[in-house]
Formats: sequence, structure tokens, C-alpha cells
Amino acid sequence: MPSPDHSAPEPTAPRRTRRGIRTRDALVAAARRIFERDGYLDARIVDIAAEAGVATGSFYTHFPSKDEVFAAVLAELQDEMLHAGVGSGSHGELRRGVEAANRAYLESYRRNAALMAAMEQAAAVDRRFLQLRLERSQAFIDRSAAAITRLQEDGLADPALDAAVTARALSAMVSRMAYVTFAADQPVPFETLVETLTRLWTNALRMPGE
Repeated sequence: MPSPDHSAPEPTAPRRTRRGIRTRDALVAAARRIFERDGYLDARIVDIAAEAGVATGSFYTHFPSKDEVFAAVLAELQDEMLHAGVGSGSHGELRRGVEAANRAYLESYRRNAALMAAMEQAAAVDRRFLQLRLERSQAFIDRSAAAITRLQEDGLADPALDAAVTARALSAMVSRMAYVTFAADQPVPFETLVETLTRLWTNALRMPGE
């Protein structure tokens, strides 16, 4: 028998009143707290509604399922987690750009570690969230690939590397280390993490030393 979270009644589109907007915002904020506390798999709609101080029926007025409110929570996180790309310039500027991009991403991941762990759970059981996670990282990968191509053209990176594949591999390294360190509770001193990932990034490209 499917759980109530996956067999919700068809929602009635709420009127865009101030009260309706406040209720929806309260549900999204409450959902974030529940997902952070319980994870994606164990979070329940009844708990989200209770946390928001509304009846369970009010939840279904705004969201048809747990999946939909989780997507709304992740949408609010989107801008913060889309960190800057590598950029361009002299070698020193490029290395500082790599370090700044890694630092910004790791700081954001650390602040949102519980929610990112919930996203890992969701991505493992629902391809929609796997695709969302991949799309979320694509903008950074594209900017990094463009920067790697410029470095290769300027003779500052290994010309044999495929820029797109390299950018994807390096992004995966950083994001996986963030997960292991902050979500899977395998701590590493923060500055050591930033410095090591930045050095691995530049070493992988065979960028010249300072």
C-alpha cells in the first residue's frame, strides 16, 4: 500500500492572497526544518504541517506531495549553491579564482549540510532529484570548462585534457569531498580542505607554479 505522502488528493489551486502566500512560505520553511531533521526518506507531510502550524489538509492546498515541497525547498537554495566560476586573468588571478570558487561552494555546503544530505537521499530514489542535482552543477561546470579552454590556449594547462570532462571531474571531486566532510561527518580542517582541493585542481591541469 502506498504511503500517504505518495497518494495525495488532487490539490485545489490556492488563491494568491496574502494569507495564502504566508501559509505557503510557512510550509516551505517548516519543510526545510523537517527535511534537515529527519532526512528526505523519513520526513512526513503530517510533521511538516504540524511544524508550520497548519492542518494537513492545508498542506495539500499548496503542494500535491512531499516531493513538490522538497523541490520548493531546493529552489530557495539554488541561488546560494550556484557558486562562481573560475574566471580568467594571470596565473595568480586564476589560482585565486579557483580558491575563491572552492571556498564559496564549501562554505555554502557547510551551512546547508543537512539539507544537502537530504538531497542525496532524494536523488538515490527519485531520478527527478538526480537530474535536478546534475542541472544545478552544470552552470559551474560550463564556466570551468571555458576557463580551462582559455588556459590551454594560453599554454597554461595541459592541452591534451578534454576541457569539459576535466571540469566535470574536478567539480565532482569538490562536491563529493564536501558531502563526505560536512554531510557524512568525516571532518577535515576547513582551510586544509580549501587548500588541498585548490592544489589538486591546479595540479590536475598542470598549471605552472607561482
